[in-house]
Amino acid sequence: MRGNGRNNTTELGEALKRSRRAFVGIGVFSAVINMLMLTGPLYMLQVYDRVLLSRSMSTLVALSILMAGLYMFMGFLELIRSRVLVRIGNRVEEDLSERTFDIWISQGRYGKNSKLGRPLDDLSAVKTFLSGPAPGALFDIPWTPVFIGVIWMLHWTLGLAALIGAIIIFIVATLNEFTTRKVLSESRQMLLQSRSIADSTHNQSDSVVAMGMGKNLLRRWQAAHQGGADLHTSGSDRAGGYTATTKAFRMFLQSAILGLGCGLAVFQIITPGAMIAGSIIMGRALAPIQMAIGQWKGFVRARDSYKRLNLFYESIPAEEDTMQLPEPTGYVTVQNIVAAPPGVERAVLKNVSFEIKPGQGLGVIGPSASGKSTLARLLVGVWSPQRGSVRLDGATFDQWNREALGPHIGYLPQDVTLFDGSIKENIARLNANASDEAIVEAAKNAGVHEMILQMPNGYDTVIGHGDFMLSGGQVQRIALARALYGDPKLLVLDEPNANLDTEGDKALSLAIAGSRRRGNTVVVMTHRPSAIAAVDMVLMLRDGQVEDFGLKEDVIKRVQERQNNQQQGGSPAQQSKRAPA
Repeated sequence: MRGNGRNNTTELGEALKRSRRAFVGIGVFSAVINMLMLTGPLYMLQVYDRVLLSRSMSTLVALSILMAGLYMFMGFLELIRSRVLVRIGNRVEEDLSERTFDIWISQGRYGKNSKLGRPLDDLSAVKTFLSGPAPGALFDIPWTPVFIGVIWMLHWTLGLAALIGAIIIFIVATLNEFTTRKVLSESRQMLLQSRSIADSTHNQSDSVVAMGMGKNLLRRWQAAHQGGADLHTSGSDRAGGYTATTKAFRMFLQSAILGLGCGLAVFQIITPGAMIAGSIIMGRALAPIQMAIGQWKGFVRARDSYKRLNLFYESIPAEEDTMQLPEPTGYVTVQNIVAAPPGVERAVLKNVSFEIKPGQGLGVIGPSASGKSTLARLLVGVWSPQRGSVRLDGATFDQWNREALGPHIGYLPQDVTLFDGSIKENIARLNANASDEAIVEAAKNAGVHEMILQMPNGYDTVIGHGDFMLSGGQVQRIALARALYGDPKLLVLDEPNANLDTEGDKALSLAIAGSRRRGNTVVVMTHRPSAIAAVDMVLMLRDGQVEDFGLKEDVIKRVQERQNNQQQGGSPAQQSKRAPA
């Protein structure tokens, strides 16, 4: 994968590297913990070979006290290791949460839906893995050869049996990886697809119910969900089979070591204490491998999430800090832009050029699919052109600091959505420091102040799921107040009167005229003539190209003349064909 900066370290890798001291500490704790794991076998060895022969109660008491102290210390280290792992997971999430949330926003901004993955869920999966027992098991696995070496020191026959058993367990773990990795990854993709279908069905529930599409969508959702569930069942069955196999084999191996040690003890080659110790150490040597196999589904999910996050971070680079430019005046220049929605090759806008000065109002008209909404997104910097440039006060949008520029731009998209919260919070763009005066001023400029006062709790009325519901026209008018909040220098409205009645149309025209009077630039995309009543310039688009541009009266006059000519006799070419020879 492509690196970051001068090396090949990814952003997620850098976040993990910042916790390298904690990982080193975990490694040290794991080393001490695994050495303390020998407490039990050594205690057994001393009890069988020393206490039982000497019948010394003082020796037994001393060994028991030492054993208890070592186990308490081991438990303390286990607790510390667990807490450190939890904090590593929290730190990684904290370091990357803002960046990942920006990527989630960009997915919506660039039109990328959840089928491509949900980066916030992936970050949560990585955090959950780091905070769980699996990393501890991975730190313990390298100590398996050490335990086998200790068994070998008791007797080479026991060591050889332990080595063969460990190799078999490793082979089973490898088979588990190769046979479950692809199945579990495909299962997650299909379940993600079913989740996307469910989300879109929920968001469009009115249309689904009204047009009787529920059963059809149910079949689509069931096909994706059942396919993912079947793959998950298959992968889980395989993983469960390997887990059961390793558990049974580990218990068999412990008993086999005990039996083999018993045979050696009968011939007085080793002591009974060594026989017991070998069996216990064998169980400890293979325990982390068995735990890793049991946690394999979580490991696979975390690994897939790690890869997807790195792809997200690479494909959507972080916005670089830009120099703070002076506040914009609203002077917009569009120079020979060729543009299409992200991911679409065919250009929607072709060689479009115009300019608007502060205080002017531009109405963009044209038939459906002529590129009006694409132009709206370009004018507010949500999308970027493939060729050409869109400039605000002479600077392209990538030269502006987006957080600093945002308050100077008002945008009303074609598909309007308000956030869960109060009307006051929505108008203030969720700014906790917004003044009541600025909120009321924006509402008055949008002509919705009186409408809001008629609601149950006025500006404090909470809207959203399960709360007070607004009509389409009310949502659009409150969204207009949000766009006008702070009196932005550039106001772009995409089909702002799609859901408005006569009163709403009048309020919209007054809002546009008022914003222009205050020296702001206003651009309105519309099909309805009433929306351009308060503008002075008109741009007509057809098939993504500029068909006409100029003063409103001149453009409307030329459009009417063309329509009259078409109604009277069609185009000049058609008239010549109908003319007598």
